[in-house]
Amino acid sequence: MIIPSIDIIRGRTVQLVGGQEQVLDAGDPMPWLEKFALAGEVAVVDLDAARGEGSNRDVIARMCAAGPCRVGGGIRDLATARFWLDAGAVRIVIGTAADPALLRQLPRDRVVVALDAMEGEVVVDAWRTRTDRSVEERLTELREYADGFLVTFVERDGRLAGTDLARAAGIAAAGGDARITIAGGVTMIEEIAGLDRIGADAQVGMALYTGRLSLGAAIAAPLTSDRDDGLIATVVTNEMGTALGLAWSSAQSIARAVDERRGVYQSRTRGLWIKGGTSGATQQLLRVTPDCDRDAVRFTVRQKAPGFCHRDTATCWGEAPPLEALEALVRARIASPSSGGDDAARVSGPGSPAGASYTGRLIADPALLRDKLVEEAGELADAGTSAEVAREAADVLYFTMVRMAAAGVTLADVSRELAQRARRITRRPGDRKPQGHTG
Repeated sequence: MIIPSIDIIRGRTVQLVGGQEQVLDAGDPMPWLEKFALAGEVAVVDLDAARGEGSNRDVIARMCAAGPCRVGGGIRDLATARFWLDAGAVRIVIGTAADPALLRQLPRDRVVVALDAMEGEVVVDAWRTRTDRSVEERLTELREYADGFLVTFVERDGRLAGTDLARAAGIAAAGGDARITIAGGVTMIEEIAGLDRIGADAQVGMALYTGRLSLGAAIAAPLTSDRDDGLIATVVTNEMGTALGLAWSSAQSIARAVDERRGVYQSRTRGLWIKGGTSGATQQLLRVTPDCDRDAVRFTVRQKAPGFCHRDTATCWGEAPPLEALEALVRARIASPSSGGDDAARVSGPGSPAGASYTGRLIADPALLRDKLVEEAGELADAGTSAEVAREAADVLYFTMVRMAAAGVTLADVSRELAQRARRITRRPGDRKPQGHTG
């Protein structure tokens, strides 16, 4: 698979040749992150911190909150490593400071060790000093402490001259169960496919920025099909992971979907088709994920109403799961508060506008919504039997959903916040807050 790379100097996206000469300034890194995240994890490298010439900490922290980042550059001590893990980095990349004493204090599954190699020999000090150690030797020494290794072929870095698949195969074999990422010279989709076949990923920068390599084509490169027409089964899900339906893709349709960031598929009878092109039920493409065997792919999309199915239901198996259906109902009530109806088994009460739904009443009266949230949370805390807990939890979820929708917050937003929290390794004590404290 491809790992797109964003190298940052003084807050801007750059590309260097041989780690020294800057040949490209691609501007603000955030749009690049939004685009590259379609492929999954994105490597973000703080070149200023790596050189000891400053830091891009604020910029990269915002990137960690916005997308799946593996952060490297200048991580030389435990405090810095913990900072990035707490900031939401999916993984951290540690270079010359990688040694067992530091690595054993960190979660192995979130650590990648960077090894820079000149003709197979590990080099340090910005590639100026040889170590007389081979990449394979260092892999053997450190692989029990790291989930992955980033191996950069220095003599090929930034030169668009292709990579060395034979050397990469030997390195991947030496890595054991640690996943190897190869950087330096990767330019063609055949190289990405070849690296994937030996169990390695390709970290790519220059080829993407210069247009030599299409991101969509790179994502599709490892995929294979046993069908006569070569199509790839495509499971379409929403941001919550709910399956919306099954479609088919080709390398061509995936490339176009990624380029346009929308749901584009390959019909078995009609050729390329854009979801919602005639119905208006369009999709914003968020992520393309190959499965473990590379013979199927998942499209994660933000689906526009009425839904994925041509029968105007949320999914091809009918309506959305209850919590997602409640979210859609609440948002619809906010958009049209006079639509009436019985929301979450509740009806309009005294003082509500004629025909208004209970949700509309709550939106119109924030003080009432606050009181109900506090009231229902207390009832949940005091509930006794499992049935009572389920009923009171349902009430709390309904009022929570109204509060979220009033602020423009979705279940997917909350899910992302929970994912960010799960990545923290520094835990708060969780004691009671002082009375009146709202933080």
